[in-house]
Amino acid sequence: MDGGGRGGVYNPRTVEEVYRDYQGRRNGLIKALTTDVERFYRQCDPEKENLCLYGFPSEQWEVNLPAEEVPPELPEPALGINFARDGMPENDWLSLVAVHSDAWLLSVAYYFGARFGFDKSDRKRLFNMINDLPTVFEVVAVYTKKQTTEKSSISNNHSSNKSKSNTKGRGSESQMKYAKMQGNDDEDELEDEDEDEHGDTLCGACGENYASDEFWICCDICERWFHGKCVKITPARAEHIKQYKCPSCSSNKRARP
Repeated sequence: MDGGGRGGVYNPRTVEEVYRDYQGRRNGLIKALTTDVERFYRQCDPEKENLCLYGFPSEQWEVNLPAEEVPPELPEPALGINFARDGMPENDWLSLVAVHSDAWLLSVAYYFGARFGFDKSDRKRLFNMINDLPTVFEVVAVYTKKQTTEKSSISNNHSSNKSKSNTKGRGSESQMKYAKMQGNDDEDELEDEDEDEHGDTLCGACGENYASDEFWICCDICERWFHGKCVKITPARAEHIKQYKCPSCSSNKRARP
């Protein structure tokens, strides 16, 4: 191993050095449990022997068997994290590994403190520096919650788009048609184009020509246009009509045996 790995020669001796060691190991563990989580998950095969998650001062991480020497040079991480992987939801398992990782980080930091004779003041200063950082568990909890929310949002959007796609054809054809016919007082140019396109259209009820300043609606059965006032349909009511049938088409349907 390189300096800082298991069996390495890296030995921080001051409060600042121990804190930097803690930061590096912590960042490596967070990386394993968040951005590298898919690779970490694959490596924790329950069929393998007891595995541990190690974090190094270089901000790298490793899943490996525990140290063979007894007692080990440094405190060892939780043993056998891979065995629980398939026995609980993935996020719960990651949270469990994160909690054990926090305990291991503190044990390593205070091992160095004890080994190099930190006094009460040094230990307090080291703890305060460490305590200003979120725990691995806290970081992982926020990350997994965010991932779950994003997946849920993507799933909902997909379902919504699918629903819209399924209903588009039977959706409110009459609404789309009257929207095309309806004049827009704020856009004179579009209004003129609308007049040109539908100027010859006659109301199926009163027989008068189309005018852009009036609300019109089209029958989805006979495809004739009507003044809203002639068939007693307002723009607000039309918004809720999926398929509009004019009075004539409605009565014809009722008259059938």
